Amino acid sequence: MIRLSKSCLSKIEKDKVLSILDKEYLGMGHEVEQFEYELSNYFSRPVACVSSGTAALHLALQALGLENDDEVLVQTITYVGSFQAIVASGARPVACDVDPSTMTIDLKDAEKRLTKKTKALMLVHYAGGVGNLGEAYTFAKKNNLRVIEDAAHAFGTVYNNSLVGSKSDIACFSFDGIKNITSGEGGCITTNDRTLLKQVADTRLLGVENDTDARFQNSRTWEFDVKKIGWRYHMSDIMAAIGRAQLSRFEELSNKRRLIAKYYDASFCDQQRVSFFKQDYDAIVPHIYPVRIAGLTLETREALRNKLNKKGIQVGIHYQPNHLLSLFSDVKAQPINNAEAIYPELLSLPLHPDIEKSDVDRVVSTLLELV
Repeated sequence: MIRLSKSCLSKIEKDKVLSILDKEYLGMGHEVEQFEYELSNYFSRPVACVSSGTAALHLALQALGLENDDEVLVQTITYVGSFQAIVASGARPVACDVDPSTMTIDLKDAEKRLTKKTKALMLVHYAGGVGNLGEAYTFAKKNNLRVIEDAAHAFGTVYNNSLVGSKSDIACFSFDGIKNITSGEGGCITTNDRTLLKQVADTRLLGVENDTDARFQNSRTWEFDVKKIGWRYHMSDIMAAIGRAQLSRFEELSNKRRLIAKYYDASFCDQQRVSFFKQDYDAIVPHIYPVRIAGLTLETREALRNKLNKKGIQVGIHYQPNHLLSLFSDVKAQPINNAEAIYPELLSLPLHPDIEKSDVDRVVSTLLELV
């Protein structure tokens, strides 16, 4: 079976985890502090680590002080975690269309959905690409919106010679098992808004003020105050140990992802029915490799997916439009034309650092034969 995605681990990660187990302190402690320090050096700005990418989005949105019925513009084609985080903060996600060439938010469509309640813009960096990020920030500034970048797919991506996250208003990353780097589960928030980051640091520990410093000394705060609602969203030392090992290997891991994506591009460049999203893989670290297969319907795509699976090739679908899900259904949002036209034709092909070129050849030849 050629897997769609997987955790790619070495002896380095396993030895790091064993070293934490030997210390018999498994919670949030010195290892998390070191991971935050290394990530801060990587981004050249402050970082707070949390338990997941969704937790990062939730805490960032909450720290903005959003109130009930405040609105956040977000593209409809994204993982449901983006929408769930907005709802968890008390705000309302406003589903927007996607740019069919980049699968990032369509700003012209977003502009039509602006209201007096719109407080923030969530940018989803689909497949590692960021679209026209500069134009998105111009749009946000013009409309007095805070920007949260859902950069779960984009760790290591460069835009205008700067790392994604290094100059963002707020950027949220995921380190789950299959992301560009993993800590098993986990994520982080990076921003120069130190007031916001301080609130995140407290809120990830149930709102206990200043408990982070104690935890980093493998201790606890026993007498404290709590002024805002908090959550158990902190990272553990085991997770941080895996993350630190992956960060040390990131050049190797990212280069392999780029190599495989470029090889897919070359394999599909002369195909009429199978098209890919053109990305600069010298700047982008791809998390997934989606293609569009012209003429597919939901039923024929599912049949194709099953046939590929029977031939030992896992494929995925990234993602269902959120405005078509029951929880987020909004008759005023429908139809969202680009997203609804593209969704039945989307198929994600296997991409991870353990894939070889021979695997790509097999995926491509099998897909084209079935198509």
